[in-house]
Amino acid sequence: MVWLGLAIAFSLLYYLILMMALVIRFENLPNYLNVYEWAFNMKRIWLSTPSWFDTLNIMKDEWLFEIGFMNYDYGTGISQWSLFIAPAKVLGVIFLGVLLSANYLLLRTHNRVCSKDALRGAGLATGLGGTFVSLASITMSWVVCCSTPTWVVGLAMMGLGVSTSLWLEPVGIWVNIIGYMLLLASIYVAASRATANS
Repeated sequence: MVWLGLAIAFSLLYYLILMMALVIRFENLPNYLNVYEWAFNMKRIWLSTPSWFDTLNIMKDEWLFEIGFMNYDYGTGISQWSLFIAPAKVLGVIFLGVLLSANYLLLRTHNRVCSKDALRGAGLATGLGGTFVSLASITMSWVVCCSTPTWVVGLAMMGLGVSTSLWLEPVGIWVNIIGYMLLLASIYVAASRATANS
């Protein structure tokens, strides 16, 4: 039960950090919130998309709500930046939280049985895996990036060139996969070492 509590706490902290990063970066508090008819949209996508692959691809990016800053200097307003919540992405972040919690609890519990090298390796794999998945799970949009709601917007906001960031967009799935593989490998190594030494 501890790991589940840690996973949920991590997920909430993750989205809070994303929101704080946006507020600090742009020096504006959010001034709008849009709630979308997620369940209705999911049903419509399911019924109207002939290809299973396309259906799943569209569904994973469907938004539940969006919070951001609307700039009214240009008539009716333009969304300068936003953070959106897509349930499929949230599930990925919760899964990340579960893996990080499992790693933390395993390494903490078995730090006397595992060698220092094994602990360092597992800690490094956990850190890298967590970083990769965290970056690839960013759900922000920014007017400079043509309001494209994608993980690379976060990279652009951190200073990476916009064109370079958008060029990296297609590799997001691989960044996620590598991150999850590192986290799972770390759990496997920590658990197997602990079992072998018990």
